[in-house]
Amino acid sequence: MASRRNDYSEASIRVLKGLEPVRQRPGMYTRTENPLHIVQEAIDNAADEALAGSCREITVTLHADGSVAVDDDGRGIPVGLHPEEGVPVVEIVFTRLHAGGKFDKAAGGAYSFSGGLHGVGVSVTNALSRRLEVAVWRDGSVHRIAFADGEVASPLASQPAARGERRSGTSVRCWPDPKYFDSPAIPHAELAHLLRSKAVLLPGVKVTLVEEKGGRRQSWQYAEGLRGYLVESLAALSDAQPVIPLFEGEQWIGSEHDTFAEGEGAQWVVAWTEEGGLLRESYVNLIATSAGGTHESGLREGLFAAVKGFIELHGLLPKGVKLLPEDVFARASFVLSAKVLDPQFQGQIKERLNSRDALRLVSSLVRPQLELWLNQHVEHGRRLADLVIRQAQARSRAAQKVEKRKSSGVAVLPGKLTDCESTEVARNELFLVEGDSAGGSAKMGRDKEFQAILPLRGKVLNTWETERDRLFANNEVHDIAVAIGVDPHAHGADADLSNLRYGKICILSDADVDGAHIQVLLLTLFFRHFPALIERGHVFVARPPLFRVDVPAQGKRPLRKLYCLDEGELRHVEDKLRKDGVREGSWSISRFKGLGEMNAEQLWETTMNPDTRRLLPIDFGDVDAAGTTQRFTMLMGKGEAASRRAWLEERGNEVEVDI
Repeated sequence: MASRRNDYSEASIRVLKGLEPVRQRPGMYTRTENPLHIVQEAIDNAADEALAGSCREITVTLHADGSVAVDDDGRGIPVGLHPEEGVPVVEIVFTRLHAGGKFDKAAGGAYSFSGGLHGVGVSVTNALSRRLEVAVWRDGSVHRIAFADGEVASPLASQPAARGERRSGTSVRCWPDPKYFDSPAIPHAELAHLLRSKAVLLPGVKVTLVEEKGGRRQSWQYAEGLRGYLVESLAALSDAQPVIPLFEGEQWIGSEHDTFAEGEGAQWVVAWTEEGGLLRESYVNLIATSAGGTHESGLREGLFAAVKGFIELHGLLPKGVKLLPEDVFARASFVLSAKVLDPQFQGQIKERLNSRDALRLVSSLVRPQLELWLNQHVEHGRRLADLVIRQAQARSRAAQKVEKRKSSGVAVLPGKLTDCESTEVARNELFLVEGDSAGGSAKMGRDKEFQAILPLRGKVLNTWETERDRLFANNEVHDIAVAIGVDPHAHGADADLSNLRYGKICILSDADVDGAHIQVLLLTLFFRHFPALIERGHVFVARPPLFRVDVPAQGKRPLRKLYCLDEGELRHVEDKLRKDGVREGSWSISRFKGLGEMNAEQLWETTMNPDTRRLLPIDFGDVDAAGTTQRFTMLMGKGEAASRRAWLEERGNEVEVDI
């Protein structure tokens, strides 16, 4: 009888076409709790029209039959034949992944700034709807097309618009397919909040929600924009009054800037209160970033630098008190709206902004404006300084309480450990770095306030079958255990973490096969002998890039350096550069042979800066502990060569070869 692995043949490879990938794996493209996000894709398109200055009114209608319609008075989706595809553009937009008008960021593009990036937005809406109807008013005619289960049901048909009909705009009406969602109901509160935020971010644009069933109609239109929204929201949260008047500002980059593109920038309003709830909302090109990101980090950095500078200039800091960014940010409410020419989001649902440049952009705009404002209003500055200093003192007292409980029995720390200055365990980070040369770059690039470096020489011992009382015979394992401050322990044992010295223990190795091997050896050590560190979320794997792409200046865009984790991300970046109109071959690609090739600044920006790095948390998840132990034994055990060979033969077709 043939074994299962013999069934792996050419016919085993399946190519998903059209919108099939979305229907196969909807969770990769949208939220599946309810259909709100696929409706939001259509709302975001209407908002992008308003952002481009071509739309003054957006209406969302919840129909009694369960369908949702989004109407705008923008330019209308183009309906003519695509010059390359020979298919109506409106059909391509709703039936093809990675097709849209937001890739071309050069001068003259349809959208210089937009939330849409990937070109999969409304095509996902179509893929996950039983039916979708589009009407476009454009050039004196109305053009209609309908889809069923993602396919064209009624081809594009055009006729002259009736007298009195609007001159231009788009209407998208969809019937979400309940089988793709946990619940078919769209949460009313979330939808209303989304629409209200669009009105806030688009001053003067009227946004309306109509509900057919209850006959209700709500409209939002703000002349004051962010300020009015923050004041109204804080009043609803509590009666607490801001300590100082609201700090608000906006700034947009001009055409002659060396670093950022013309039109990029930010608008913000910040309020500090002593008590009560906080409001914190951020947006990038009108897209709500509920998980924050680098633009929020830029706001925090700019506020901290300005307030710290004011306090030092006026000699307000008491002796022994050290200010940290969280002291300034702890009681701050804000609404932040950033414009970024080419935003990089985390995932298709765009909850978090990852663009590294956004941190420098927002920080460089916020800091000088707040510094100027504080020094023009010194009394307000002193009141804010008093609030911030009290926060720092409270934080310091809390840290001292923890320190007293764990102060006894301190071991002599290994000499090659470059420790951090802070004693706040939750904030401190230890990087276990592969190689002395990379350790040197990490030492120079780190933030010495809270980041410690322990370089490791060569491969770490495979500790899977090492007895616990023999662990310390190995110098590297001994140094790791002493630096961390935790003794080896068994899975399920009552481990003593009272002397833990770092809240995050980060494995930092090269982005190649050898680096992956070192990761496995260290993870084996933690799983076998320090499982409580994994259970309580203290172990992480840092993800340094394997490639750097140098992109020449183009249009509004200055010279760029883009970093890619692996081959797949490199292909994605190259595809995007082609779609953005960058000439093939004009960019250059460098492959990092190891961490030692990165200078301190590159290592900090890509791998160690909490605001711009990618750090992978390690946890047990839902795996069966006994099964995991058996798998580790097979992979790491000394007498398991035959089992490993059989496993490799069975699973060898799944390997990704790194040449």
